[in-house]
Amino acid sequence: MTRAPQNTGLGILLMSATSFVFAVQDGISRHLAGEYNVLMVVMIRFWFFAAFALALSARQPGGIVGQLRSRFPMLQLARGLILIVEICLMVLAFVKLGLIASHAVFVSYPLIIAALSGPILGEKVGWRRWSAIGVGFVGVLIILQPGTAVFSPWAALPLLCAVMFALYGLLTRYVAQGDATGTSFLWTGLVAAIAITGPGLWYWEPVSATDWLWMGALCLTGITSHYMMIKAYEVAEAGDIQPFALLQLVFIALMGLTLFGETLAPNVVIGAALVMAAALFTLWRARVVARRGKS
Repeated sequence: MTRAPQNTGLGILLMSATSFVFAVQDGISRHLAGEYNVLMVVMIRFWFFAAFALALSARQPGGIVGQLRSRFPMLQLARGLILIVEICLMVLAFVKLGLIASHAVFVSYPLIIAALSGPILGEKVGWRRWSAIGVGFVGVLIILQPGTAVFSPWAALPLLCAVMFALYGLLTRYVAQGDATGTSFLWTGLVAAIAITGPGLWYWEPVSATDWLWMGALCLTGITSHYMMIKAYEVAEAGDIQPFALLQLVFIALMGLTLFGETLAPNVVIGAALVMAAALFTLWRARVVARRGKS
């Protein structure tokens, strides 16, 4: 395959736009999950995701059948199952905790990826990145405040989701050794859609005409965000644009404050700042190490 022309500026713009659309998608999910069962909402979203993945695959060499051929079918299955469970739990966290608090914890997933990349992928993690991981998790503890009497068990949900998304990301990196991006994308859409359909249909409930419009917007933002993300990684190196994915927390905070009446508690601001700083340092350090390895 011919590599697309590289344009880091365009990649940064696409990743920033992707972060904004992901934030809008989460806001719509928060609204719909407050009115309908989470499983039904996620099911409809992934029906459209799977349809989009099939449409993309049909245009590739070998078509859908060719894109489905994988060297790691069991790992691809695991990726899809982990992702769909993670998304269901994260949407539930939006309802129980709010968008801002949930994302303030979830943004720690790059730190978890760094911590687990050693035992799972055999990558070396130096003391600098371990220090950043430690600082980041101090930030998570500041956000969650586990020692307080009012600590809610729901507060553990976004941290669990961050761990699951980190596992999903690590498995994605592992299968990339033998499978094309299109193959992983198609497996993700199909496995997640099939897995959620049974539970989602069980909790089906009538949807108002207005909320069908919101459902359509949810599906549209899901397709748009994933397509822009694919394009971003096509035109720029992952290490150059990944930090801009953290802008999603900024967009989420603005949306939570203006549309959902959420507040910015001091512990969330302090903790989120520590987590984001640690995540940015970890991403930067990984990029430095990768470049040294190439030289």
